[in-house]
Amino acid sequence: MAIEPFDNIEPTLGEGAFVADSADLIGRVTLGKQASIWYNATLRGDINEIIIGDYSNVQDNAVLHLSDDLPCVIGNHVTVGHSAIVHAATVEDGVLVGMGSIILDGSVIGENSIVGAGALVTGNTIVPPNSLVLGSPAKVVRTLTPEEQRAGRDLAEKYVAQSRKFLARDANPS
Repeated sequence: MAIEPFDNIEPTLGEGAFVADSADLIGRVTLGKQASIWYNATLRGDINEIIIGDYSNVQDNAVLHLSDDLPCVIGNHVTVGHSAIVHAATVEDGVLVGMGSIILDGSVIGENSIVGAGALVTGNTIVPPNSLVLGSPAKVVRTLTPEEQRAGRDLAEKYVAQSRKFLARDANPS
């Protein structure tokens, strides 16, 4: 794994955070407690900051970056799916960002929403809480049911449990 400083700023890992061996964290990256960053994910905090909330996960091959004037902020209990890109955007608590989706600069994804796989959220889009967002360009298609609103948090909890297994494996190699 590469946990590298940039401009003399080191990434900060919260208590119990898991970072896979092939993940890259560079510069101004802060992970919350029990956050997990999975294989081949890249979080490059070179020109602004990346903040990952408590119990959130960034899955394999995802890319998080930022712009000169906008950070990348991921809330608590968020899942950023495989091969997703979040660029200079804010993803609020409990969101599920689907596989291969792209969220662009200045966008805000409201809490407990789902961004469907392959969706393209164009720059400066504001998604209300509890929304299902689909398509390219992405559109809010409906309000999620209370059960669906838990999907992001439930998946995040699953990844916390999975990361505990990986940390235990690393602490006790056979």
